[in-house]
Amino acid sequence: MSIGEVLAQLRPEFPDTTISKLRFLEAEGLVEPQRTPSGYRKYSWDDVARLRFVLTAQRDQYLPLRVIREQLADRDAQAAAGHGRGRPTLVAVGPSGQVPGRAGAEVPQTRLSRADLVSRSGLDAGTLTEVERLGLVVPIAPGWYDMDGLVVASAVAGLLRHGLEVRHLRAVRAAADREVGLFAQLVAPLARQNDPAARDRATETARELIGLSQRLHAALVRAGLRGTLGR
Repeated sequence: MSIGEVLAQLRPEFPDTTISKLRFLEAEGLVEPQRTPSGYRKYSWDDVARLRFVLTAQRDQYLPLRVIREQLADRDAQAAAGHGRGRPTLVAVGPSGQVPGRAGAEVPQTRLSRADLVSRSGLDAGTLTEVERLGLVVPIAPGWYDMDGLVVASAVAGLLRHGLEVRHLRAVRAAADREVGLFAQLVAPLARQNDPAARDRATETARELIGLSQRLHAALVRAGLRGTLGR
């Protein structure tokens, strides 16, 4: 496949992916498409699966490229030792066993109606309205939400099931806003450049900062609860 055909395969699941992003991942050594004699990139299904593995790890786990590269190197080594192959076949399997991008695969929703969000998150419509007033869930258009909205709504629903109230989450929103302001200062100089590679680096830096922030927050909460748990 050409790079444009690969982009068409990945875009339904990863709508923010661009050709410059694919070139960036190649420059970082995460995928190595073959080249035609005239220099055009040609991707195999294994290459597409490898890219899907990288993009999924970034989106769902906020892993930095360094860590993803190490995971892929480990998989490559295991595949070479076990099967005599230089790289593994990495296939992202959907919830029903489908392979995204192949015939019969389901395309994940990246845009949800209000009814979909309520149904999938576990929040009722009234609580969703309260959550929106706090700015925790922000529609991308009137009555429509993205996948981040679903993640937030699902997390809020889980916290409420444990006895928290929506008003308790004001502090969470305020802390996130302060963090956004801090991280924006770090990535804005790269994001403002006209160079696509610089903008891709800004995106990767933001992903890494988010992942580190999540780890820090979780560790601080665990440490803070040790006294309560008696451990």
